[in-house]
Amino acid sequence: MELNYDVVVIGAGHAGCEAATAAANLGARVCMVTMDMNKVAQMSCNPAVGGIAKGQIVREVDALGGYMGLVTDRTAIQFRMLNRSKGPAMWSPRAQCDRGKYIWAWREVLDSVDNVHIWQDTVTELLVDNGEVTGVRTQLDVTIRAKAVVLTAGTFLNGLMHFGRVKLPGGRVSEPASLLLTESIARHGIRYARMKTGTPVRIDGRSVDFSLMDTQDGENDFHSFSFISEPRKLRQLQCWTCYTNPAVHDVLRNGLPDSPLYNGQIQSIGPRYCPSIETKIVTFPDKEQHQLFLEPEGENTEELYLNGFSSSLPIDIQVEALKHIPAFHNLVIYRPGYAIEYDFFDPTQLKHTLESKVVKNLFFAGQVNGTTGYEEAAGQGLVAGINAAINCGGGEPFVLHRDEAYIGVLIDDLVTKGVDEPYRMFTSRAEYRILLRQDDADMRLTERAYQLGLATRERYDRLCRKREDIGRILKFTETYSIKADLINPALESLGTTPLRHGCKLVDLINRPQITLENISAHIPAFKRCLDSVTERRDETIEAAEVRIKYQGYIDRERMIAEKMLRLESIKIRGKFDYASLQSLSTEARQKLQRIDPETLAQAGRIPGISPSDINVLLVLMGR
Repeated sequence: MELNYDVVVIGAGHAGCEAATAAANLGARVCMVTMDMNKVAQMSCNPAVGGIAKGQIVREVDALGGYMGLVTDRTAIQFRMLNRSKGPAMWSPRAQCDRGKYIWAWREVLDSVDNVHIWQDTVTELLVDNGEVTGVRTQLDVTIRAKAVVLTAGTFLNGLMHFGRVKLPGGRVSEPASLLLTESIARHGIRYARMKTGTPVRIDGRSVDFSLMDTQDGENDFHSFSFISEPRKLRQLQCWTCYTNPAVHDVLRNGLPDSPLYNGQIQSIGPRYCPSIETKIVTFPDKEQHQLFLEPEGENTEELYLNGFSSSLPIDIQVEALKHIPAFHNLVIYRPGYAIEYDFFDPTQLKHTLESKVVKNLFFAGQVNGTTGYEEAAGQGLVAGINAAINCGGGEPFVLHRDEAYIGVLIDDLVTKGVDEPYRMFTSRAEYRILLRQDDADMRLTERAYQLGLATRERYDRLCRKREDIGRILKFTETYSIKADLINPALESLGTTPLRHGCKLVDLINRPQITLENISAHIPAFKRCLDSVTERRDETIEAAEVRIKYQGYIDRERMIAEKMLRLESIKIRGKFDYASLQSLSTEARQKLQRIDPETLAQAGRIPGISPSDINVLLVLMGR
C-alpha cells in the first residue's frame, strides 16, 4: 500500500502535534504516524505545562498560532504565575492539567484541523533519494510518500526502561520502542547518541495522610497561557508539599548498589536540572531533606504525581523509602518510577529551520534533538512544521532570532552549541529576557504569524485592538500633568513620598508603590481611560504597566540587540575553507568546520570561538 502526502510527521507527542497542525494550517497535506492514536500529546511525566522560561515558550507557541496554550487552559486544574516576587521578565506561568482531558482536547484539535490525517503504525525506515527525503516505510509495510518528513519520536528510538536491575524495551511504560528507525537515519551520515531521563512514582491518593502535608493553592486571576482563551472551566485543585528525611535517605543509600545509575547499567547522561532522588542524595550528601510536591493527575482521579522523586531504584526500595515520610506511612502506588534511555541526534547537524544539513527536507524536533520538556518540544515542533510546509510550497525560511523569542534562543543553542546532557530552557539562557517577557509574546510574534498565514484574522484583530489600547494608556500617562497639591493626599495614602512640584503621570507610575489601578482611583480622567479597555482588560492593563515601569530597561536591551543584529546580517556559510585558515586557532578551525555557522554572530556563540577569531573572519571579509 502506498499513500501520498506533503508532510509526514513521525510521532504524536507535543512536538508532533504542533508540527502537524502548523504544517496543515499553512496548506500542506499532513500524515501524522503514531503507535497509538489514543495517546496523542501524552504527558509522559508530570501532567503540567509551563514553569520557569517554559511558560514563556508556551505563550510564544500560542502567539504564533499553535495550540498548546489553548489546550492547557482548557484542561488546567491549577494555575500559578511563578516568580511573582521578581521582575516581569522572570514571571513564568505554570498549570497542572488533567492528563486524560489534555489528550482528548488535543485529539479534538487534530480532528478539527483540515489536512491532518492520523495513521496508527510504526515507522521503520526513512526513504531517501539523492540526499533528499522521499517518505517513510512502516511496520505494516505501508509506504508513505512525502516532500518533507518531521521526526518527533521522543524517547521511543531504541527506548530501554530501567526498574532497578530489570530492563524492558519501550518508549514509555507498557508501550513498545521503535527499534529500526535510528539505524535507518544514521546510515545517511546523521550522528546520534544516547540520553537518559526518568519519571517518578504514581501514588494512590486514598493512601495519603494529607493532614501531615502542607497545601499549595493555585491562583484564580485573569492570567492564562493563551491570548484568546476563555476562562478556566475545570474544578481547580490544590497541590501538597512534604520533605524527605534522613531515614528515607538511608533506605535510598542502601539501595544504590541496585541503582542503574550507579552500578554501570546506565551509561548515558541524564537531565542535570531534573535529577533522580538517588542523584540528589549522592550529589548533596550534606542535605538532610529534599522538598517533594504531590500533584493531582486529573479532576476526577485518585492518581497523584510525586514531583521530586524521580527514580530508577528497585520497586521495593522506592516504596520502603517513601513509607518513612509520615504522610506516606500507609502508601499504595499505581506504578513505580523508572529511568529510560533513548537515542537522540546531534542538533549541530541542523539548520535554524530544524532541517537537516545532511538530508534535504528532513526535520527534527523535540527530544530527538537532545532537549527535555513538553514546552521545548512544542516550540521546536511548531518551527519544524512551519518550515516543512514552506519547503513543500515555497517561501522564505521561518527563523526566530534570540531577541525575538525563547524558541529562538532554544534552537540557536541547539544548532550552535549542541548538547552533552538533556537541554532545558531557563530565563538565564536568554541574553534579552527583558524583551522576551511572557506578557508581550503576542506583541512580538502574532503579526509575523499572521503574515505567514498561521495566525487567524480574529487573533490578529485582537492584537491590533490590544496594541491600540496599550498605546492610548501610554500616551495618556506621558501627556497628563499632575499637580502636587491635588495628588499628595492620595500619594500619602498609598505609602509613597508626596510631590514637591508637578509632574507627568508616567513619573508617578514609575514608583514601586504605584500601579495603574490604584492611582486611577484618584484621577477620574485616567480611570475613564482604563475603563475604555473592554477586551481582556486586566491583561492589557498589566502589559501597559510593565511597558511603563520598565521602558528604560527595554530600550537599553533593544539597543544592545540591534547592535548584535549587525553581526547576524553577515552571512558566512560557504564562504570559507576553515581548515585552511591558519590565522585561526586549531580549536576554532575544527569547530567552525563542524558547525558551519550561518552568520558571524552565530560563529561568535560557538563555545571555544574567541573574539580574535571573529576579528580574523571580519578582516578576511574586508570589514
